[in-house]
Amino acid sequence: MKLLYSNILPLGTEDDQETIMDCFNEQMKIADRVEIAVGYTSNASLAELDRLVDECGISKVCLNIGMYFIEGMPEGAYHTAIKINEKWQKSDTGEIRVIKAFKYHGKLFCFYKDGKPFSAIIGSANLGVIKLEASNRRQYEMSAITTTEQEVAEIAEHIEKLKMQNCSENIALVKNMPLVREVNTALNGIELVTSVPKSNVEFYERCKAYVSFFLKLKVPKKDERHLDDGKHYTKSNINVCYAAPRSKRKARDWYETQLTVGADVYRMEGYPEKNKPFFVVTDDGYWFKAHTTSDNNKQFSAVGDELIMGRWLKGRLAAAGIVKPVNNTAVDTDRLGMITEEMLQEYGCDRLEFKKTGQTALDEDGKPLDVWMLSFTAGSEDE
Repeated sequence: MKLLYSNILPLGTEDDQETIMDCFNEQMKIADRVEIAVGYTSNASLAELDRLVDECGISKVCLNIGMYFIEGMPEGAYHTAIKINEKWQKSDTGEIRVIKAFKYHGKLFCFYKDGKPFSAIIGSANLGVIKLEASNRRQYEMSAITTTEQEVAEIAEHIEKLKMQNCSENIALVKNMPLVREVNTALNGIELVTSVPKSNVEFYERCKAYVSFFLKLKVPKKDERHLDDGKHYTKSNINVCYAAPRSKRKARDWYETQLTVGADVYRMEGYPEKNKPFFVVTDDGYWFKAHTTSDNNKQFSAVGDELIMGRWLKGRLAAAGIVKPVNNTAVDTDRLGMITEEMLQEYGCDRLEFKKTGQTALDEDGKPLDVWMLSFTAGSEDE
């Protein structure tokens, strides 16, 4: 058994010592199959594993993840894992499994060649050790690699037991997977937006709904994102950024949105008056001022910054790893930044819920304004 180290100062590594990352990469180059069981992963390490599987010509791979079914999985890592699992299954390369029976905190990497396990890494390092990033760059791990036949066989057998149906399940089949929402960085530093404590959000959630309505987000299917016939919402609603620019010199901002309600909503008693501001508290803890505009006050937007609604809504999808923000919509000819039905389905939310809480709050001039709760949620068509 040979010890493996992290190359972190002041300890560092000696000339005759090997890092865990380097050892893992070397074993991947030799192997044609790899079996992994860890407690935690990261978005970056999942992507790195997928890259190495392709680069090293691995024919079979299985990743077992042990802690998230109980503790909750970061949504960015979850959506990345779902996509990689789908890719591996379609190519008959392997799968990603979630251990459900208990919290599993082991860290095992087992490498095979021609049907036989030949080496295994065991120690303190989770999958994140294969891809250093800000969150783990100063985290010291110790592991060891063994090539002893009996020890390797025992580790291989242990991982196989974790894959049994009474212990784990393919990640795509796991129902009610608890997710930990990522921080929406698109609202960082926006002057007119503030964060509120979770307790405040919970208070407004408990408030009786004096008026409430749902706004279904109208978006195209992935295969329809180039159908600019006015019927598939490729240049309206939350994809209005792909409409003709207001200026020939500048494309529309990717965060620009157009939230429009129907006559059945804007005729409701208690619906906000046109250009009369009110406060919005979102289900993920943001606070800003909004109002209704346009004919029949049918459009919702934030006061003072028309991009805030888009930063809140699209920023959540971006934080979850479902879509990447587009710097220039004019050059996004493949429309990879366009929000589609598939993206909303993957995120698990397809509509907005507006609820008048019956509460008021004072603005900067001491004037009481209504407080509305805004939630990104899912529901049925008849709501």
